[in-house]
Amino acid sequence: MKKNFDVIVIGSGVAGMAVANGLATGKKVAIIENDLWGGTCPNRGCDPKKVLYSVVEAKDAVTHLTGKGFSVTPQVHWPELMSFKESIIHPMSKGLKKRMDSSGIETIMGKATFINKQTIQVNEDTLTADKIIIATGLRPAILPIEGKEYLLTSTDFLSLSEMPKKVTFIGGGYIAFELATIANAAGAEVHIIHHNNRPLKEFESELVNEIVHQLERKGVIFHFDTHTTKIEKDGESFNVQAKDDFTLATDLVFCATGRIPNIEDLNLDKAEVMYDKKGIKTNDYLQTSNKAIFACGDVVAKSVGKLTPVASFEGAYLTNYLTGKTTEKINYPSIPTVMYSNPKLAQIGITIEQASKQQEKYAVSSIDATSWFSYHRTNEPVSKIKIVTNRETGLVVGATCLNGKADELINYINLLMEQKMTTKETAQLIMAYPTAASDLSSIYN
Repeated sequence: MKKNFDVIVIGSGVAGMAVANGLATGKKVAIIENDLWGGTCPNRGCDPKKVLYSVVEAKDAVTHLTGKGFSVTPQVHWPELMSFKESIIHPMSKGLKKRMDSSGIETIMGKATFINKQTIQVNEDTLTADKIIIATGLRPAILPIEGKEYLLTSTDFLSLSEMPKKVTFIGGGYIAFELATIANAAGAEVHIIHHNNRPLKEFESELVNEIVHQLERKGVIFHFDTHTTKIEKDGESFNVQAKDDFTLATDLVFCATGRIPNIEDLNLDKAEVMYDKKGIKTNDYLQTSNKAIFACGDVVAKSVGKLTPVASFEGAYLTNYLTGKTTEKINYPSIPTVMYSNPKLAQIGITIEQASKQQEKYAVSSIDATSWFSYHRTNEPVSKIKIVTNRETGLVVGATCLNGKADELINYINLLMEQKMTTKETAQLIMAYPTAASDLSSIYN
């Protein structure tokens, strides 16, 4: 059957949903999904991970106060935690589809493949539209090594029915650290293997070293400068092999070496859409080399972070651009990023590394906030904050935070940066005390 629409969206993740919902009023919109409605974030990403991370926060809070009111450190019962996670996550996909159906969007389940520049094949149907938006996101990459069939991914971790006694993560980025933190809190012996000695390269090295130190204190074992070459099955367990005769026996091996764009099934060459290994190439209006086709979300090859709120922002921008509410190029605001390890590590704006290369323009101040009341009262072992200031204006243009409230604190700093508030103006704010927000006046002094 042949169907025609004003707009077709391929992919129902946060970017696809944002633009589909935004265009649903006044336009005939279809959205195509070949897996779970809602995409990675609510089903296999941020949301289920954050539910599991709740036990890290709770266990840490008690552990820090052991001997100061608590005498027993709580133990995680993994099956109960997974059941709780499923009670929250499982209804999401169906609920999101229902919401789109009720908005008048035609939801189509199937794999989309371009036949030509404006025609898509899905199942037995051919679909055409004036505008097509690709929002197919990313998926976990798998190392091309011998025994790669034994490698599991973050998707598998978030669905584990039982936590094994010993787990290993290959990779030194967000995913490896975050999942390792959860597994460690759940009582597993945890190993992280990384091919060089510089994990979390997006963050300032001093604070990354502190993260590694804190995780080591909790029992996580790191193997740096270890280049994995082979996974071998040995009965019910696995052997991870690397150069220089390295061998590690483990119950499960998770590959956390990055993510790759979901584009190979789209047949983009038929659509005359340019792409590379990082994703679909777009201009400053999120338009591809085919003027009728746009792309948004993590599938786009871009320099800004591939994060859920960025995908939503791009979906909202495309809605405004395609409805004529804006003719401006997309302009990203400051983008905060958080790594949910233990403690949390958050960053925004000009990085410490960038500032160090332009010392005539930027000043960096380092704060040890461990003794501040917000952290002292919970007996946190470490709390460090680094602020980047523009020397000429005195305005804060970047920050990195390492502590249990880093996710909250970085958002407060983001608001002040966006409003271009000076130290004096910040000091005039009356914040509820004692909170992370009330600490801002101390950070900005």
